[in-house]
Amino acid sequence: MNRVLGGNLRKEILIISLVGLVFITFMFTTLILEEHWKLSERKYCGRLQEEIINSPEAYNQHTIHAITSTYTRLSQKADLTSLMQTLMHLHNFHCWIVIEDSDEKTALVTKLLKKSGLHYTHLNIKNSEQTKCVKHLQTTNAALAWVRKHIGPDEGVVYFMDDDNTYDLKVFEDMRTTKVASVWPVGLATDLIVEGPALCKDGKVLTWRAVWKPDRKVPIDMSGFALSAAFLRHHPDVYFIDVEPLESQFLADLGLTKDRMEAKANNCTEVNVWHTRTKKYIPHLEDEALKLGPEFNPNVEV
Repeated sequence: MNRVLGGNLRKEILIISLVGLVFITFMFTTLILEEHWKLSERKYCGRLQEEIINSPEAYNQHTIHAITSTYTRLSQKADLTSLMQTLMHLHNFHCWIVIEDSDEKTALVTKLLKKSGLHYTHLNIKNSEQTKCVKHLQTTNAALAWVRKHIGPDEGVVYFMDDDNTYDLKVFEDMRTTKVASVWPVGLATDLIVEGPALCKDGKVLTWRAVWKPDRKVPIDMSGFALSAAFLRHHPDVYFIDVEPLESQFLADLGLTKDRMEAKANNCTEVNVWHTRTKKYIPHLEDEALKLGPEFNPNVEV
């Protein structure tokens, strides 16, 4: 009887030992395979990264610095929120330079920028009321001066963004390949459906679509061009001046001409930015609503 029990016990111990050995072998093999997979993945990612860096498309990774002048109005928060939501979708977006037409930074813009999660610089300066043609002359030039002082010569491209325009993400990807100065068509500009470069071939602009002052040296809207940071640094004394056409004179003072502009937007066959403008909103019924009492008029920022 004892021999039988002893034999059964030895069999159970043997079975348990075999099961444990199989389990340990399985776990050890799994760990080896996992480490091998991780090593292979790192090697693959390294090769992939190297291929990207060494490829012509690597030039597309240039950073973007966007300058936006803004001023207090009823639609300001709505306009800036729309623009902010667009910029949040961009990769390799380095800095949003927002400059207020104000003697001091406003709480509205400060809070909006803080919650955006974007890398930004918040500036302010009061525009002069003495300018004849350009309302945002001082703000734009102050932002331009900040760019020249703080952004290195090899740090991508600079783009001027109106706070109430509409932008397709593709316009930003296009400008990343800017060597000196790039250009593309702008929708809804200067009372036209589209203005700017019309017929383009092999990255060169052959004809320009412009009716308002068609003899402009570079007939383009502010949102229709981007400049390399290096190029701007090479022209430290060139700023916007109080003349019309503002953009064309600025580009001409930089030494740019129509034939030097680099055509983007699939050889100017696409419109990816629109010069939309928020119509001045007049709340005609607001006085009637205020008469309803405090329970109908909460103190809320719009």
